[in-house]
Amino acid sequence: MPVLQSPLLSALEWLKHGFGIRSSDGWIPDYTSLKQIHSSKVVLADGRRGTLEEGDALVTGEAGNWIGVRTADCVPILIADPEHRVVAAVHAGWRGTVASIVTRAVDKLTLEYRSDPGRLLVAIGPAIGPCCFEVGPEVACQFDSTARTIDLVKANWQRLLDAGVRPDHIHAMRLCTVCSGPGQFHSFRRDKEQSGRMVSAVCIEFGDEKSAGR
Repeated sequence: MPVLQSPLLSALEWLKHGFGIRSSDGWIPDYTSLKQIHSSKVVLADGRRGTLEEGDALVTGEAGNWIGVRTADCVPILIADPEHRVVAAVHAGWRGTVASIVTRAVDKLTLEYRSDPGRLLVAIGPAIGPCCFEVGPEVACQFDSTARTIDLVKANWQRLLDAGVRPDHIHAMRLCTVCSGPGQFHSFRRDKEQSGRMVSAVCIEFGDEKSAGR
């Protein structure tokens, strides 16, 4: 089944990843996930499988453990540390973005695995674009904005920069889940309760005994 991939992460021979689209439902049948709640909570997945507790980002340094998030307009973000061979999967809706969930994921990688934010590689998958994300003033004010539209990808990009990630180490696909081609993506804003969910996931295929771990 087809999935989208980032050239930044595809260059890492020790890593597998993919951003699911509508036609790739079930592309990865077995992965470690969370009960997503639009929070700033990051969960350590080492030695754990299945659906874990509530949270919106997973980190692991364990080879063979696919970690993933489900989205249907929210921003899926996959992070890899080439030095220590550890990864993260992040679900960032507007509430999670305001709560800096992606920054918390970078912090967790730094705390648990001694990752250097300046060495991290980040891929941002398809999400609702500013072309389709019109909000009311109660949401706009959370982004210190008076605009009627919000760019969630840009907001998470800025939070990554603030966390120390290099701009040339971030790849954003810039595909809007609402309007980028008929039927290409699941979209809750477009399809409401009829919408499915897309899985974006990452896995360490093989680790590095000299550098991986805490």
